[in-house]
This record gives sequence, C-alpha cells and structure tokens, in this order.
Amino acid sequence: MKALVELVARSLVDHPEAVDVRVAESPHATVVELQVAPDDVGKVIGRGGRVIKAIRALARAAATRSGKRVSVEILRP
Repeated sequence: MKALVELVARSLVDHPEAVDVRVAESPHATVVELQVAPDDVGKVIGRGGRVIKAIRALARAAATRSGKRVSVEILRP
C-alpha cells in the first residue's frame, strides 16, 4: 500500500525527493499519510480533488484483498 501511494505521488510532483508516506495500521483500518513539498500539494489534490480521489480509489482497490479499509490523507507542511 505504502509503495503504491509513494510511486503515484512521486510521479506526479516536481520534487519527488520531498514525498513522505507513513502508514498507521489498526486491526480494521489503515491510514496512509502523504506529505509533499508545499509547491506540489495542488498537483496531488488536482482540480476539484480528482487526483486525490483517484489515488484513494487505487488504495481502496489494493486493500480489498486484505479485507481492510484504507484512507489516504494529505498532511499539510
């Protein structure tokens, strides 16, 4: 899960070295926290939130196998 979100985020931003992905797991859910450079936040969110919605959909699809719920959050720098 972490690798998937990190790969997608790094391919979208101008400063891929600033991408930081952390995962917090509980028995029933997983929270993926994504932090990018301040200049790249708009690129990860996208117009109207389309890009982050797509990232969340990919993460949910990848988590379906494990039977867990997943959420992707963007942390503000």
